[in-house]
Amino acid sequence: MSRMILVTGAAGFLGSHLCDSLLAEGNSVIGVDNLSTGNLANLSHLKNESRFSLRELDICQPFDVGKVDFVFNFASPASPVDYTRLGVETLLVGSAGTINTLDVARKYGAGYLHASTSECYGDPEVHPQVESYWGNVNPIGPRSVYDEAKRFSEATVMAYHRYYGVDTHLVRIFNTYGPRLQANDGRVISNLMVQALRGEPLTIYGDGSQTRSFCYVSDLIEGIVLLSRSQEHLPVNIGNPVEWTILECAREILAVTGSKSEIILKPLPQDDPTRRRPDITKARTLLGWEPKVKLRQGLEDSLEYFRSCIASLV
Repeated sequence: MSRMILVTGAAGFLGSHLCDSLLAEGNSVIGVDNLSTGNLANLSHLKNESRFSLRELDICQPFDVGKVDFVFNFASPASPVDYTRLGVETLLVGSAGTINTLDVARKYGAGYLHASTSECYGDPEVHPQVESYWGNVNPIGPRSVYDEAKRFSEATVMAYHRYYGVDTHLVRIFNTYGPRLQANDGRVISNLMVQALRGEPLTIYGDGSQTRSFCYVSDLIEGIVLLSRSQEHLPVNIGNPVEWTILECAREILAVTGSKSEIILKPLPQDDPTRRRPDITKARTLLGWEPKVKLRQGLEDSLEYFRSCIASLV
């Protein structure tokens, strides 16, 4: 059955892929984005799609796009480059923006899924990270505008479920990559892919032993859609549980790109997590979900996109 679905942050990396997935199922989608970090190019292939419309508006102000059956809230700066530049705006979209989207879901009796983040765990003292872990977050550090915005939004989502009966869902997203990831967003894979393709030295912060777990975008979106249809209201990790050191990731990127770039080390930024790996037992058990795409394959599938980014920046 076709539904009318609202996706905030629709012009972003994940939001645009989510729109594609929902449209492919036969739904109609209203995308919302203020384009502070979103990119219209991510939606250009939908310009002739009659079941998709984009509204340019700021969800930090109350809004109403009409009756919807489901709300996916993906609006927020998500990369270190963006949330450092837009610190107050990040706090606002995590607070006022989340409340306003929840009010839309409450008004129309719509389902609701909020895109939270593994950053809620901070620099974790529990490894791998399980949903019941409360985290180790610096509430006043340079990353706090993002971390605390997401932690506040989780509290808000749970409050709307408990007090108002909104059918809410919370996904904690771990590092994700693939086509449409901003080339200049300061994240590991985009940084290293661009440097490798340009023949520049690959910059690694710290000694390269810190770890991340990289999930290809198609796997992530599949898990999120499954979660949206579940009866689970508490947070669920969606990510790839295979852990890579940053140095190992850099070597994979050199292999995929064929680059001869050298690797150079720089000081680790303040509060940068040293380990990051999801425990996805809950997603496996509740949703029957686990990622399928291995890192090498995902990097190969992303290569043409990053090459096009380099060409457009020349």
